[in-house]
Amino acid sequence: MNLVSAFISPSSAEETALSQTESLVIRTLLYFEIFNHPLLFDEIIQCMGKPVAQPELIKTQVEQMLRKGYIHEHRGYYLVNCNKDAIQKRIEGEKLAHKYLKKARFFSSIIARFPFIRSICLSGSISKYYMDKKSDIDYFIITKPGRMWVARTLLVLFKKIFLLNSKKYFCVNYFITEESMDVRVRNIYSAMEMSSLIPTYNYSKYETLMSINAWVKDFYPNFPNRGKEWVIKNRTYFIKPLLERFFGGVVGEKLDIFCYRLTLRHWKKKFSHFDPSTFDHRLRNGRNESKHHPLGYQQIVLQKLLQKTQQFEFTHKLSLSE
Repeated sequence: MNLVSAFISPSSAEETALSQTESLVIRTLLYFEIFNHPLLFDEIIQCMGKPVAQPELIKTQVEQMLRKGYIHEHRGYYLVNCNKDAIQKRIEGEKLAHKYLKKARFFSSIIARFPFIRSICLSGSISKYYMDKKSDIDYFIITKPGRMWVARTLLVLFKKIFLLNSKKYFCVNYFITEESMDVRVRNIYSAMEMSSLIPTYNYSKYETLMSINAWVKDFYPNFPNRGKEWVIKNRTYFIKPLLERFFGGVVGEKLDIFCYRLTLRHWKKKFSHFDPSTFDHRLRNGRNESKHHPLGYQQIVLQKLLQKTQQFEFTHKLSLSE
């Protein structure tokens, strides 16, 4: 018996179909419920999967769903399961995130000094303005083509030597080059990760990134681009251009290939239990892209979303429209 059939009952033929708007509100809340992250009303609008011209109409439908018991509200936050602890946790996590954002801005100023770094954004939980004691600060980094692996290796060495290999404030797990800014994996998870990126270095490059990945608007048409609040000033670094000039020719090309092959060999040995498909998806690697997500969090989230959606439909005898 598969997961879908496990939630089907004889009375499923009598299920009531919710409207598209109601379904989108519930799907939005269910998605963020995976992260125990209740939403404010404005955030529901921001994360809905269709353009919203009149939020007050959505508000009316939300109030109707509250009266029917499909969703709950407490202290201005909305959620499907009435878990008030999640609301307090989010409030505390948001306060902590603003403290961490200052640290992220500082470390972004360090990363920007490294050769071939062209732009830096924050990703992961901090980009949703949430952090807890176990959270890391994740960085999404754009480099010069053909030198991504040199830049990555230098940053990893810096972390190992000067930060004692701690990734708490320095988790550099996603790299792309200026030639490969079109993100290949396109789903609700990757769209949210892209939409919520917080730029910290070279805002114009961030704007280019979002323009190239305009497909995210198919998932989140109301999500605005981030502002410049956490962007550091573009400065002229003395050492950076010298290193780029030194590694700009044949020496740099050979070194980049060496760093790439060395890292790939290390990953294949460390994650030898992965089949080729799993390895490629969780540890995407190439001369223009490097993703280090060995836990496969994206697949876990998408599976949990499916389960939560089916559980909601089963519990309320409802059908969520697409």
